[in-house]
Amino acid sequence: MSQTIDLDHLRRWIGNTDSATDLVTPQLTKALRATLFLDIGAPAWGDAAPLTVHWCLAQPVAPMSALGPDGHPDRGGFLPPVPLPRRMWAGGKLTFLDPIRVGDEVTRTSRIADVTLKQGSSGALCFVTVNHEITTPRGTAISERQDIVYREAAAPGATAPAAAPAAAAPGKHRRSHMADPVLLFRYSALTFNGHRIHYDRDYVTKVEGYPGLVFHGPLQAALLTNFAAELRGGSPKTFDYRGVAPLFDGAEFTMNADETPEGLSLWTANAAGQPTMKGTAGW
Repeated sequence: MSQTIDLDHLRRWIGNTDSATDLVTPQLTKALRATLFLDIGAPAWGDAAPLTVHWCLAQPVAPMSALGPDGHPDRGGFLPPVPLPRRMWAGGKLTFLDPIRVGDEVTRTSRIADVTLKQGSSGALCFVTVNHEITTPRGTAISERQDIVYREAAAPGATAPAAAPAAAAPGKHRRSHMADPVLLFRYSALTFNGHRIHYDRDYVTKVEGYPGLVFHGPLQAALLTNFAAELRGGSPKTFDYRGVAPLFDGAEFTMNADETPEGLSLWTANAAGQPTMKGTAGW
């Protein structure tokens, strides 16, 4: 049954702002490189950090007593108190303006840009758009749009929709890795992400109705962004992406890329070849 949502109330959060600052350390850079299947090396002060290192910085910190049943902080702080229980990072767009470097003090300034409500096949969907500006002492490094989607709870005994698009032909450039619990745990730790769908198998299967641990949306985006930079020998100017289906642990997944006139078309795919996230990188 669809839940009643007071959209006018939630839209009062539009314009809400938040700011936080953190430091890019050599240890964080090494750990993130390892998690993204990059050469770990010996990062020194001034070296460029991985392109999406800002997702590991200045994350919200709430006491254990202020966490909801899903492991996220309780609703109603910076983000609007959307009553739908299942939350996902649906997509976004990154504009890269200047590299973030080891030793940089990085400030993230965030603003709620929009709150909208749609009706999907599984019930109500509430989308929250957040704009972030990531700055260093040199100025703006990244401008970002983040799209968050909230969904209704799974009916008792039901499984969450896990349908994926039809399998796609492998990309011209392709690389495979294992989606295992250690990879998901490492990324949750690096981003201080307590969302239980990424590490608590009992919770994700019995409460949210998914068939396995859910692969982070930003982790897929981070892998694709750095894959694009590797293929082209330098950072893209933009990376626009959206999740099209959940990716679960327990099997290999692939990163794929095809050339386009503007840059690269990229996607992750599950072991059956079905795309789970699609993105475009432009130079």
